[in-house]
Amino acid sequence: MKRIGLLSDTHGYWDEKYSQYFEECDEIWHAGDIGSEEIAQKLAALKPLRAVHGNIDGQGTRILYPKHLRFSIENVDVWMTHIGGYPGKYAQEVKPEIYNNPPQLFVCGHSHILKVMFDKQLQTLCLNPGAAGKYGFHKIRTLVRFTIDGKDIKDFEVIEIGKLL
Repeated sequence: MKRIGLLSDTHGYWDEKYSQYFEECDEIWHAGDIGSEEIAQKLAALKPLRAVHGNIDGQGTRILYPKHLRFSIENVDVWMTHIGGYPGKYAQEVKPEIYNNPPQLFVCGHSHILKVMFDKQLQTLCLNPGAAGKYGFHKIRTLVRFTIDGKDIKDFEVIEIGKLL
């Protein structure tokens, strides 16, 4: 059983609340637009970090973190990328792979819109944690925690970490 802390779109912003909210997690996942290598290092100092780079990330971050990350945890096939879309509106770049080889869990960021949707056609759970940083049009900064236990993805928590000023 693994407890996961998921965030995206920090855009170089560090909030001390991340430490508090990820304390009970086994891993932290960042779905891109990290914003700086320093933010990634701070997250990795808390818990093991899995991350992808996003469209605003610089060359250093792009070298450290791939555009797409496909991995297995417990008994769940996970695909994480920054620009992925959601059921019915997947990004052009991910369409061939997601339809030919759908993961059980598809994680992305980019939109700054929190979404938890199940794609019935693909039998894929799609997660976007919204945006945890202070840059963007979103009104509330969010992150998500959940548990992966064998093949089960459960115990979801959406955490509002503050209003955008």
